[in-house]
Amino acid sequence: MNNCPYTGKPTSPKTIKTNKPLKIGWIVDAPKAGFIYFEPERVKTDIALQQHVKSAARCPAVLDMESRHFLIRCPFDLHIALIKDDKGRTQIRNLAGDDSAIRQNYLAKEIHLVSEKEWRHPSRPMIQINAPYLFVADEPVYLTQAEPFMHFNAKSWPGLVFGGRLPTHIWPRTLMWAFEWFDISKPLKIKRGDPWFYAYFETDDLNRRVKLVEATMTSELRQHTQKMASVTNYVNQTFSLFKEAEKQKNGNFLVEK
Repeated sequence: MNNCPYTGKPTSPKTIKTNKPLKIGWIVDAPKAGFIYFEPERVKTDIALQQHVKSAARCPAVLDMESRHFLIRCPFDLHIALIKDDKGRTQIRNLAGDDSAIRQNYLAKEIHLVSEKEWRHPSRPMIQINAPYLFVADEPVYLTQAEPFMHFNAKSWPGLVFGGRLPTHIWPRTLMWAFEWFDISKPLKIKRGDPWFYAYFETDDLNRRVKLVEATMTSELRQHTQKMASVTNYVNQTFSLFKEAEKQKNGNFLVEK
């Protein structure tokens, strides 16, 4: 887990006011089974009543917030629980068994139980699942990964999504879905296609719109991400590397597909 505090801020070019949307590229960086991952989609809550001019569905504050959140859907069925083995160690169990659409050995490769020493609370186990989404930009933009709080299904989960915030224009790392399990007596069940998490984007100009486009993994971007890979195994304050990453950025990251 990389949950270190950050007290600095990477330098960025002077903000230029413009009405032009800021383009953010998305890439599914999966060596296998890339087709199972869904395209990010702009959040739009269910609307039944919007005829009245005072309807909440037409509130500009609501619409503006939704326009900056993008939904990522779960790529496969999850029906898992936490159990204790005969030595008292926490283990993950696939409750779907033989009815599971995903093979047990592949599920085991995707889900990782975080070391107990790295939990935030001693009674709240944490799991991580690979979420190979990469967001890239060539102008200052911050990505916040968050729980899908505007979708009702997530309210039944027995814990919380462990989110984070990153300057994706200089630190375009692939994401992980991290979950902090509050009530270990209850299972976690998410169907393929259900809301999984949100990607929220902030720009230097708070009034500026954002636009997501599918991007290409270029050789320059690959080299940059390889330099970022596994840095958490060597240093604690990974945010201290942002300035060096910005200095070594070679050309544009965003090349539309």
